[in-house]
Amino acid sequence: MTTLLSGTDTLTRDALAVLQPGFAGDTPPDWVLRRIGEGLSSVALFGRNIRTPEQISALTTRLRAERDDLLVAIDEEGGDVTRLEVRHGSSFPGNYALGTVDDLDLTRAVARELGRRLAACGVNFNWAPSADVNSNRNNPVIGVRSFGADPELVARHTAAYVDGLQSAGVAACAKHFPGHGDTAVDSHHAMPRIDVDLDTLHARDLLPFRAAVAAGSKAVMSAHILLPALDPNRPATLSPQILLGLLREELGFEGLIVTDGMDMEAIVATYGIERGSALAIAAGADAICVGGGPSDEGTVLRLRDALVAAVRDGELPEERLADAAARVRALADWTLRARGAAEPGAEPQEGTAPGTTSVTLSAPGATGDAPVGLVAARRALRVTGPGKPLDEAPYVAAFTPVANIAVGNQTPWGVAPELERLLPGTETGAYNSAGIDGTDTAALTGKVLAAAGDRVIVAVVRDLHRHAWMADALDAILAERPTTVVVEMGVNEAEPRGALHIATHGAARVCGTAAAEVIAGRA
Repeated sequence: MTTLLSGTDTLTRDALAVLQPGFAGDTPPDWVLRRIGEGLSSVALFGRNIRTPEQISALTTRLRAERDDLLVAIDEEGGDVTRLEVRHGSSFPGNYALGTVDDLDLTRAVARELGRRLAACGVNFNWAPSADVNSNRNNPVIGVRSFGADPELVARHTAAYVDGLQSAGVAACAKHFPGHGDTAVDSHHAMPRIDVDLDTLHARDLLPFRAAVAAGSKAVMSAHILLPALDPNRPATLSPQILLGLLREELGFEGLIVTDGMDMEAIVATYGIERGSALAIAAGADAICVGGGPSDEGTVLRLRDALVAAVRDGELPEERLADAAARVRALADWTLRARGAAEPGAEPQEGTAPGTTSVTLSAPGATGDAPVGLVAARRALRVTGPGKPLDEAPYVAAFTPVANIAVGNQTPWGVAPELERLLPGTETGAYNSAGIDGTDTAALTGKVLAAAGDRVIVAVVRDLHRHAWMADALDAILAERPTTVVVEMGVNEAEPRGALHIATHGAARVCGTAAAEVIAGRA
């Protein structure tokens, strides 16, 4: 690696200021602390950095000993995408469940409590909510992360979520602009392309982002998607037409524009992470998200030097880099003031979403006698069928599709742990598509039936409509065991089947708890 500059001149500090890198370990590495001193204004936390709330608080306290206004970002959507509770599943249902309930006060309360927990841990910037309209039922990466397929519904819940989160002093970040919902490709792996006309984009995909801007969202995250109707040549993250022309000028957004992960293949495969980052800042982005994959000092230095070189070579105007860095620092200043306003007895913080006030960090996150997350998960359930609750331990057959990168495979999901508590003796087995083709459905079915014995089967599925192997296996099991209970924990597009069918509208731990209560007759 060749370092272009030494010292901490203004250009180098600005280049560091626009980076939002991750790092390895559950304590801050020395290189992170050193770079904060040289101008790094943000860091990002991922599941690998998190063990307990106490540990996160100690980590963020150590980081802020170097810089009190440091932005500490996280990808904490609740639901399937959780970092705070990566090892045991989220206490909050995700957007799809909230959209199913369609109670704006509930969505606001969930976001406020999530924000309170983040703030209590020292996290002040959340890459959430997803404002994508899940218009493609086969979308492999959005799905239950979206409030739904109705643009008006998504818009009103996006605004409520922004309102709730920022009332806790945590900056919201509406994503993935200008909308990732109509894709059949995961941008972690390749470049998605959306071929729709401008009228459709404005009436469908852009509506929630307009709502987020109106609600005062402090940040918007760009998507690595190609939309020829807006820019036929570059993806949104690298497009001045989309970031400056559409988001800044037409939608009137004045906050921070942050990129989706620049280490994702949609960017890396075509542009490379260094050139892609320079192009993104030149196009109007203000902050570079990186570190979900590479999490080393070398990556930070390469990106810093690439931005400096782009300025020196005339590819990135110096004033554009300075403006981006200033927007990062402005958001950091807002979070610092918001943190002070959240202390008990403080005046409400100017700059939270309209109609809100800050909450104290000790405010309870409960509705009635249950935590707000469990209340939301219970209300999101849709139960059909003539079956009755079980009074004996069942066999849980969990049909497990490949998790997308945003969700990851670290976080457990399903109903088995709670059923084991409510109905002692419950056993479970996991089944996937490995080795499954049209001739192997019978073999898979045989394994499930043999493992279940004479117990009632609880078949747990996700996005049944997207996985033929899963649907075939379920049909075969139901033909043999019509008493089977079916729990759909993904997008609920397939017809209900089974003696009892429970749609949870998400696979968070709390969704599994709510479903298990119904199965065991404890609801």
